[in-house]
Amino acid sequence: MPNSSENPTAMDRLIETLDLEKLEENLFRGKSPQNGWQRVFGGQVIAQALMAAQRCVDNDRRVHSLHAYFVRPGDPTVPIIFEVERTRDGSSFTTRRVVAVQHGKTIFAMSCSFQIEEPGYDHQMAMPNVADAGQLVGEKEFRELFLAQAPEGVRRYWGRERPIEIRPVSLTHYISNEKLDPNAHIWVRTTGPVPDDHHYHSAVLAYLSDMTLLDTSLYPHGTSIFDPQIQPASLDHAMWFHRPSKLDDWLLYTQDSPSASGARGMTRGSIYGRDGTLIASVAQEGLIRKRANA
Repeated sequence: MPNSSENPTAMDRLIETLDLEKLEENLFRGKSPQNGWQRVFGGQVIAQALMAAQRCVDNDRRVHSLHAYFVRPGDPTVPIIFEVERTRDGSSFTTRRVVAVQHGKTIFAMSCSFQIEEPGYDHQMAMPNVADAGQLVGEKEFRELFLAQAPEGVRRYWGRERPIEIRPVSLTHYISNEKLDPNAHIWVRTTGPVPDDHHYHSAVLAYLSDMTLLDTSLYPHGTSIFDPQIQPASLDHAMWFHRPSKLDDWLLYTQDSPSASGARGMTRGSIYGRDGTLIASVAQEGLIRKRANA
């Protein structure tokens, strides 16, 4: 549970955000942290919807996949209502559908599937060989070295306290308009402890899975989601949970964008534990529209 001190950390606030209020069977209410954002972070809605679904599933079944659509921007100033539909309860698999509502309209919809623990074949793709998180510039050093000359959007993003610390293997994308290959390797970790509960572990992993992902589709074009001439937004998000992992160390989030067209960018990601275990896979398509006055 969150720290009870008068000065909660960003991680405390995230855990509190995930602790949904139960209104009725299959009906929950979630709030957003008041951090000055104009719309709700997509990863937050995914994580809250997953928490709602998990509360309507037997504890011996763990999420193995979710598929979501962002329908409307979320308003961070008002609560979000999450309604869970108990689609199916099978002998091995359980399916749930979650709809998030604000101002009487659907802003988000997600289907997710849960499975009992079963033995079976086991293989995975190897983790890329990249510089370890401990060898990279930390956020404090990054702010001191680069933020004074960075665009305003980059300064605002990196200047906020966040529940997830980010250490990109390469900083070129943040400090230049060089056109790069659509690949990224980013170390991420929580900035505080996560409750020893697999529901929270899955939800926090889903939360961080939406971070930095869409930006990779803009690498080949020498721009970023911080460019005021770009209108970015997540359109859909899919995630597969392969192996359980405690969030007590760095995770490597590898990303690539196979295609961008029609004002949309497609990005894929793999999340590895520091020991090389493949924990989850992600796919997302997002809006990367040039604004009319661009």
